[in-house]
Amino acid sequence: MSDRIRMTIDGREIAVEPGTTVAAALMMNGVHSFRESPNGDERGPLCGMGICFECRMTVNGASGVRTCNLLCADGMEVSTQ
Repeated sequence: MSDRIRMTIDGREIAVEPGTTVAAALMMNGVHSFRESPNGDERGPLCGMGICFECRMTVNGASGVRTCNLLCADGMEVSTQ
């Protein structure tokens, strides 16, 4: 069995298998609202392939990162927006 990747989501530590996308890791850990639209609606992944931009989050301090096609990395810090 491979080593699990450890990362944080809004300060909560999780562990996932290598090859897991950030969006999948969040959804597997109960996070379904990734950000809010300008009018306050909750938003989350829609297309799963980087076209719709609904999965954008802050990753390691960079805002607006599309998480559906970004693989998790050890020590990664993810924040809902």
